[in-house]
Amino acid sequence: MSERATAGTLASQPTARPDGPTDDAPAGYPTVGILALQGDFEAHAKILVQLGAEPREVRVPADLDGLDALIIPGGESTVMTLGIEREQLAEPLRELAARGTPILGTCAGMIMLDRRHLGLLDGVAERNAFGRQTRSFEADLELDGVSGPPVHAVFIRAPWIAEHGPKLKVLAEVDGHPVAVRQEKLIAISFHPELSGETRLHELLLALISD
Repeated sequence: MSERATAGTLASQPTARPDGPTDDAPAGYPTVGILALQGDFEAHAKILVQLGAEPREVRVPADLDGLDALIIPGGESTVMTLGIEREQLAEPLRELAARGTPILGTCAGMIMLDRRHLGLLDGVAERNAFGRQTRSFEADLELDGVSGPPVHAVFIRAPWIAEHGPKLKVLAEVDGHPVAVRQEKLIAISFHPELSGETRLHELLLALISD
């Protein structure tokens, strides 16, 4: 597959934390929630600690209180949808976004942010757009907003943005299909940076906290 996008600038990396996550974030450390209803949220937590942030698992609306940013990880979008409905998280998540809290959605997280789900992104994601598990692949992408070498992206049953409105900015494409997009402080990508050790998408999220 061919990959194409444009290069940009990368936000400066925060100072790494000297310790692991705790119940209360130390002064100066941003608190980043990770929706923990399903998916590999622990891998995202490890990256956040590496970058000097305090991760917090989010399972109920009260877990959203005081967050500086949020990650919606990959997994099964159907299971996530049922979990969000069960815990009555949909409206609190919309309110969080309305307050300008930065949100990063990866793979299934992209789907959850689209018009048909939480309705936060001005676009519609197509599930399993590249095919089922056996069609998983890896690619090096140039992302607008991320400088340095290409981002090594791991695609597993990945979606893409099938249609979008003018509010959505495309950051990267694969074969003409948007796989990374941004809308103000919302970032959605169809791949798994946490699986390749790629930290720059998490850095971009953290930079949006003070933007």
